Amino acid sequence: MKSYRKELWFNIDTRRKLVNITHQVQQCINESGIREGLLLCNSMHISSSVFINDDESGLHHDFEVWLEKLAPEKPYDQYRHNSFEDNADAHLKRTIMGREVVVAITGGKMDFGPWEQIFYGEFDGKRNKRVLVKIIGE
Repeated sequence: MKSYRKELWFNIDTRRKLVNITHQVQQCINESGIREGLLLCNSMHISSSVFINDDESGLHHDFEVWLEKLAPEKPYDQYRHNSFEDNADAHLKRTIMGREVVVAITGGKMDFGPWEQIFYGEFDGKRNKRVLVKIIGE
């Protein structure tokens, strides 16, 4: 069995943003040479997320509105965590959107259902963050 590991780096210039990383992850599969196996893709930071959904701008707007209702950024003093930082809402949003995805690889491609894409969700941007891609298989 072969194993492949790569870190994807992001520095989002806004506090929040959803980024389609499907093509970057497929490039990792291509580099790995693995045709049949499993792929793990996870955020290595507690205020960002990796998840699978549709790449549709209306849905992305709906995520932003929904997440802001569940865990509003302001007022900062509503959160105990914010005594040293101002990103408690980002931690909560990450918990809701998830840490990682696992995708089957078949024939050197991600085995997706219709419309599925992989996204990096940034909830406390303006600094370098990593996403791990780990692939095992043959």
